[in-house]
Amino acid sequence: MAPNAREYRVDELAREAGTTVRNVRAYQDRGLLPPPRRQGRVGLYSDAHLARLRLIADLLGRGYTLANIAELVSAWERGRNVGAVLGLEAALGGPWDDHPVEFVTAAELAAGFGEGVEPFIADAVDVGLLEQHPDGRFRVTNPAALEVGKVLVAAGVPLVAVLDVARALRTDVADVGQRFVALVEDHVVAPLGAPLAAADLQRLAALVAALRPLVTTLVHTELARAMDEEIRRRLGEHLEHLEHLGQLAQLARTAHGRARHTEMP
Repeated sequence: MAPNAREYRVDELAREAGTTVRNVRAYQDRGLLPPPRRQGRVGLYSDAHLARLRLIADLLGRGYTLANIAELVSAWERGRNVGAVLGLEAALGGPWDDHPVEFVTAAELAAGFGEGVEPFIADAVDVGLLEQHPDGRFRVTNPAALEVGKVLVAAGVPLVAVLDVARALRTDVADVGQRFVALVEDHVVAPLGAPLAAADLQRLAALVAALRPLVTTLVHTELARAMDEEIRRRLGEHLEHLEHLGQLAQLARTAHGRARHTEMP
């Protein structure tokens, strides 16, 4: 198992995939989901299982039936090495960050953002910052974004403005992601042709795994640089404005002093 690989009990797997334990069992019975690793009487599922569940959900969303999906999976696995297929699925479907899964309630959001946050929860779900779960709680997709929002709101920024920026950020970052994926698709995957051999699947899984920390660091560094430049530019403008006001005040004091000196007998 890879050093950063995660394992899940069946209830944890279902929660992470946004489905139910009953569905996980049903998919396993139909052969859509490989059996878990057994540790005593406990079944432990991997990121490969999570990726497969997300693939199933995606295909169901496109209108495929479970029977159709079973045929696709069976044909796919007959034509390729199953280990290589699952390895690529895990690389593609696994999380790109390692922050722990975090859930909050509406009451906790109100405590963090103040009363009146309730009307904005639906907007936060729409933006993708929160995911509604059947038990009434919300999964926080990016805990750092939630903390940034709390700091900004506490500083006086309206929550609606914070959500507008979050929505724009999602769009901007999605564009960055599309550019990187297009690079790999056009220059690495397309030349391989179809169907992909097991060795090609393994190389692609290794490439995705290598890109995860590098791309994340790259985007973080570029954003930090852009923030630094923008803060200095804007702060500089305010400082210049203050300096200008200070010069005007000094001139006013000097003029006032001269006027009083002239008025003296």
